[in-house]
Amino acid sequence: MLENYLPVLIFLAIGMMVGVGAMFVGGFVLATSKPDPAKNSPFECGFEAFEDARLKFDVRYYLVAILFIIFDLEIAFLFPWAVALDTIGTFGLLAMAVFLGILVIGFIYEWKKGALEWE
Repeated sequence: MLENYLPVLIFLAIGMMVGVGAMFVGGFVLATSKPDPAKNSPFECGFEAFEDARLKFDVRYYLVAILFIIFDLEIAFLFPWAVALDTIGTFGLLAMAVFLGILVIGFIYEWKKGALEWE
């Protein structure tokens, strides 16, 4: 029974050797390591960092991200739905109406929170 697992073990061993070999070749043979002070220094847009990296983000940043996801999902699901509308019939139309209704609720939430207002 164990002889049935021999090809799997050989496959795993070869896979491990290829992976470790690729990391070795990429990390030690091909990569040149010539660090200098400019390369090792922390930078932010080309100049020295002037504030702490652990700042709190405004909640509007996350609201804009949610807004992007809402419209991205809407477009990603509307194209296949529009192509297959004649084959999915009334059920597909009602399912998309429910989906768009949920997205509209999310859009109204974003609007009420002020994510669309820029300062």
